[in-house]
Amino acid sequence: MFRKQAAHEPEEKEGLAHNLYYWLQTLVVAVVAIVLLFGFVCRITRVEGDSMLDTLHQDDLLLLWSLGYTPKAGDVVVLNKTGGENTLLQDEAIVKRVIATGGQTVEIDYTADTVCVDGQLLDEPYIRDRDMNGVGTQTYEVPEGHVFVMGDNRNHSTDGRAIGPVSSDYVIGRVVCVLFPFSNFGFV
Repeated sequence: MFRKQAAHEPEEKEGLAHNLYYWLQTLVVAVVAIVLLFGFVCRITRVEGDSMLDTLHQDDLLLLWSLGYTPKAGDVVVLNKTGGENTLLQDEAIVKRVIATGGQTVEIDYTADTVCVDGQLLDEPYIRDRDMNGVGTQTYEVPEGHVFVMGDNRNHSTDGRAIGPVSSDYVIGRVVCVLFPFSNFGFV
């Protein structure tokens, strides 16, 4: 009726407790590492809208690099939802291309459908439609600590032409690659 306890059962219980403690520690370290990695080093976000066609598409899942990132002209970046003085940024995070950085001058000629930075015509092979549907010219002085951004699909983009230069503080990070869908997978 009563079973005798084997001498090795307490050792098995200690071994099980030790293994459980070991795996719990491993899980906690992994969770902390993932939180730190995706909180400070890189992030994942989704594209909303068509402003970056044909470079990026609606619902593309993007990997961003954030740690120590300083915006440079030509980079595709994601701007924070809370754009401060830029009220058009408050609805959703936006993905745009950096056209100019602090201290530069952007001139947009709607008649010629061209963009110049510091008097140099930009070579923009990524543009979906060169016709910007406008007349005249606009000039923007980009203050230090700011960036001027535009979408690659210029006729369907709320960008620097509407919101002006944006503080670099609102840049979350540079788009490194498209993760999903797999048909769009690749570096940007």
